[in-house]
Amino acid sequence: MMKTDVGNKAAVFPLQLLGYDVDFINSVHFSNHTGYEKGLKGDVMNGEQLLQIMQGLEDNDLLGEVGYVLTGYMGSASFCEAVLTVVQTIRKYNPQVQFVCDPVLGDHGKFYVPPQLVTVFQDTVIPMADVVTPNQFEVEQLTGIVIQTMDDARKACSQLHAMGPSTVFITSMVLADEAEGERSNTTAAADSDGVVVSPKTISILASKRSKDGQPDQLWRIDCPMIPGSFTGTGDLTASLLLGHLAKDPDNLPLVMEKVINTMYVVIERTHKLSGTTAKSKELKLIQSKHDIENPPFLFQARPI
Repeated sequence: MMKTDVGNKAAVFPLQLLGYDVDFINSVHFSNHTGYEKGLKGDVMNGEQLLQIMQGLEDNDLLGEVGYVLTGYMGSASFCEAVLTVVQTIRKYNPQVQFVCDPVLGDHGKFYVPPQLVTVFQDTVIPMADVVTPNQFEVEQLTGIVIQTMDDARKACSQLHAMGPSTVFITSMVLADEAEGERSNTTAAADSDGVVVSPKTISILASKRSKDGQPDQLWRIDCPMIPGSFTGTGDLTASLLLGHLAKDPDNLPLVMEKVINTMYVVIERTHKLSGTTAKSKELKLIQSKHDIENPPFLFQARPI
């Protein structure tokens, strides 16, 4: 994306601040993101073009030092196939490369991609990923489990683990009031973990698949919902997760805290500075440089 803090623009800068040398390929080259009322202009990369770029990298022996692959929006089955070919090729040179997949399907009940891609992600993309970072809508599409409670989310994580990824990070959930029918005069209810959850609370869940048949390890963070709609949040979350997980691969709760606390202050700053235009809703990344480099401590991850 150009001139908008979404896509690679939202992912590359934070990773560079965290000390990573990032090589990026834009799957689209647009004038602006789709949130602008007058549409957009630009080009979409196809799978063949991506494979040509990969071939050039391979011919020049530039794939061996790749340690992580991060993917975001992939709008067609053919492009998904090309991305998987890239991952498979890189793994020939570095079998330990980690594939972090943000399975961009949609949000708020709306698809951003053809619904047929759900099956593609289920059958081919997710099984190759080491880390997957869906939002609530995407989890529900990928697993068929409607998430209303933390128990639902736990089951969905288990199903995603069964597809392949060892780490599942549900980036945002709004849990239903489980006691609404019984306590109509209240505005919040305790979920199965005894945590009060209201419609103004966002819940985030991280799950690490355990070995040797042991139960999966899960942590959650609950934080206030900041009003508004902001672009680039999924891209930023996935990049921060990759950056911190690479530094602390055995401390998922610490990684979770750094990611969510950074996200919160970035979104809060964007909210305070935003106006009514699509441009004003784009994340204030430059203004948040210090917070990206030095994550604050606001919310603590708790095991469940």
